[in-house]
Amino acid sequence: MSTDHQLPTLDNIFLAAERLRGVINHTPIFYNAHLSEQYQANIYLKREDLQTVRSYKIRGAYNKMASMSAEALAGGIVCASAGNHAQGVAYACRKMEVKGAIFMPTTTPAQKVKQVRLFGQDWIEIHLVGDTYDDAYHASMRYRDTTNAVFVHPFDDLQVIEGQGTVGLEIFKDADFKIDYLLMAIGGGGLASGISTVFKQLSPKTQLIGVEPLGSPTMQKSIEEGHVVTLDHIDKFVDGAAVRRAGDITFDICSKSLDKILLVPEGKVCSSILQLYNEEAIVAEPAGALTVAALDFIKDEIKGKNIVALISGGNNDITRTEEIKERSLLYEGLKHYFIIRFPQRSGAFREFLNVLGPTDDIARFEYVKKTNREQGPALVGIELKNREDFEPLIKRMDAGRIVYEYLNNQPDLFQFMV
Repeated sequence: MSTDHQLPTLDNIFLAAERLRGVINHTPIFYNAHLSEQYQANIYLKREDLQTVRSYKIRGAYNKMASMSAEALAGGIVCASAGNHAQGVAYACRKMEVKGAIFMPTTTPAQKVKQVRLFGQDWIEIHLVGDTYDDAYHASMRYRDTTNAVFVHPFDDLQVIEGQGTVGLEIFKDADFKIDYLLMAIGGGGLASGISTVFKQLSPKTQLIGVEPLGSPTMQKSIEEGHVVTLDHIDKFVDGAAVRRAGDITFDICSKSLDKILLVPEGKVCSSILQLYNEEAIVAEPAGALTVAALDFIKDEIKGKNIVALISGGNNDITRTEEIKERSLLYEGLKHYFIIRFPQRSGAFREFLNVLGPTDDIARFEYVKKTNREQGPALVGIELKNREDFEPLIKRMDAGRIVYEYLNNQPDLFQFMV
């Protein structure tokens, strides 16, 4: 495949590391005993959640801006982002004393907007535009075209990729062991492109595994079709890795360098977020937990191997906690929703309670009594202690002649009701 763009080089990634010295944290690699025991492997976590601005994005943003001439910087910079890239650009603007315009969707949580303002202070202006990232992106393009500002792309840019590649340099330098597998999240592909540029040259036998959310398989689809594709619909839950279109440069690199791409269900990501928090006191954002969630899908082949999983960020919004718990329970088969049609007579609800097992819990119950009706529908959510309790529950409901409709396997109805 021919390319009409430059590709990142190992020399330039070393130069990026020099530019970033004193600006970013050299984040640690920790051996994780719990995960190592769980997977019978040596699992190490590269902790970019401990980075300045709590994600690796500062590396690419700062390296891009530090590569620009004083004349170019004088016109200011502009970016579009609803997450970590905005925070990285804002921090770089304040550190380098460069004016920046940051475009974000109006739907961006107030906590993230506050963080961007905190990192950028008086050096940035925030524009909240439209409902989606695409709306904010198009607005940032219009801004760029009417000013002298330089657009700092979140991933499809040579200097941004080389900045992210410094994560790979640190991993290679700090690992006093042979790395058999290296797992990294993929959104637009900037991180995976930078790290794979390092490892293909310095550690070519390391298996490079990219991890995407199941609801946003942008890079995998592009590689399957042999060109960059734009997805019509994506699940935006793993917001740090949910993009509709990968980059041109990043596609070129990832399609040649990655040994495998794993797709991880969003519910599994939620389970890993909770596991990291409960067992390790690590606050990982959904994209940051992708690599740990992926371990389950290669558990047989990694036994006895040395694995590095990159925790790419820790900007998790606490207001999402209930949704994270809900998605995890649903994925693990521990929460089930039904529409149950109760006969409108006394004792009907008590009969339903009798079919529940001793550890089954009613987690949600919404019922409105209808006049002049034989039956009244209720939305019922049941939480189980063990996945295996589901089939016996269904058998007892059938035996008790409970009239019900199961919602978990009806996505359209399920999303509307729950």
